[in-house]
Amino acid sequence: MAKTESAAVGEETELKKELGRVVKTILEEDDIGLKTIEATRILCNLAELKLKKPVGLGVDDMVMPEKFKCPLSGEIMGDPVVLASGETYDRPHIQKWLSEGNVTCPLSKQVLSHTILTPNYLVRELISDWCVQRGIALPKSYQDVDGNMNTEVDQVHLNSLLERMSSSLSDQKEAAKELRRLTKTTRSYRAVFCAFTDAISRLLSPLLQSKVELDPSVQEDLITTIFNLSIHGNNKKLIAENPIVIPVLIESMKFGTIETRRNAAAALFSLSALDSNKFIIGNSGALVPLLQLLHEGHPLAMIDAASAIFRLCILSENKAKFIEIGLVKVILWKIEDGIVVDELLCLLALLSTEQNVADEFGNLDTLHRLLQIIRDSSSELAKENCVAILYNVCLKDLTMLLVIRAEEIKKHTLAELADTGTARARRKANGIIKKIHKVFPTMQSMRK
Repeated sequence: MAKTESAAVGEETELKKELGRVVKTILEEDDIGLKTIEATRILCNLAELKLKKPVGLGVDDMVMPEKFKCPLSGEIMGDPVVLASGETYDRPHIQKWLSEGNVTCPLSKQVLSHTILTPNYLVRELISDWCVQRGIALPKSYQDVDGNMNTEVDQVHLNSLLERMSSSLSDQKEAAKELRRLTKTTRSYRAVFCAFTDAISRLLSPLLQSKVELDPSVQEDLITTIFNLSIHGNNKKLIAENPIVIPVLIESMKFGTIETRRNAAAALFSLSALDSNKFIIGNSGALVPLLQLLHEGHPLAMIDAASAIFRLCILSENKAKFIEIGLVKVILWKIEDGIVVDELLCLLALLSTEQNVADEFGNLDTLHRLLQIIRDSSSELAKENCVAILYNVCLKDLTMLLVIRAEEIKKHTLAELADTGTARARRKANGIIKKIHKVFPTMQSMRK
């Protein structure tokens, strides 16, 4: 289901708040590498929202569309619901109609097969969007005592969607799409989901019954729903410790649409916010599929994979495992390709603190490439991470230090960065220069 503008506005607001918290942390900390990749991911998501944002409803500014009015009251609907006949009414008015003993639809006069009222979320979002755009007060049913949007969860509806996951393929597809939408647009649905009995097992049952690649649309919606649910802090532990979730995410990083694979990696990124979950994921077999997703080179998938790898590598055990399976080499190859370089440099800077990373550099062309990025890049972040990598690796290797010394005599790359870079970049550049002077005392000053 296409994302409505009101949902996009809500998502954009959440992303901006999250970005604000990350930026505040970056400004307060001296070593910004830890949070930078999170900020980059949020900015990418904001940019994607901007591109997808709809242009409007196509109606006159102050003329309310008839579909927003309840056929019984003639007033804007505060809680639109669908009757068995398919017609939409405001809940209190149609409930009154039914409570008076009527068994027909007021509009179509059709005899009703049942009197269950199903929330019409699409019309509800359109009405909300229309009101917000024009500065009109939302209908009372939409507001709580503080004037905020009412996020009451229709538990019967949510439970029925989970029940449909064990029904026919068409039911699974419809229910999976609706669960994806609800958990994306409504925080309260994320908050209560795991309170339902066996909610995660019921949600993922279609993927456990057959090979995931056989039903890509259901797989994509269900994996995205897991990602949506993982955003809520109280869900992270419950989801990661559920024995079926991580294996399903691992399989979904291997098979399915690129959106499925991205969101499986994004779910691991979100879950790994907890240190206990870092252990679980690190021991689950997820590291190789994450590395493969990074290696394949789809730019958006690379960002999600790099984000998850970065956060997992905060745990030293996971960092060592990633280095062992060849993460450094993959990063160096991709930097040469010029894809998502800032994100990869941030990750490499984190890895470079390990003693054995210098051995992974292979030939000395890598040093020249990092120095070239410092000279040519317009990104202060890229320059800072490059010099941090050089500082961490080359101070322990005299051969590499000699290569940097030779290039510095000719091009003064570090000397210039020591004058013009960020505070961290200047500190690292000066540290390398002092080390060169100490190891090679006969060298003339590299500053001019």
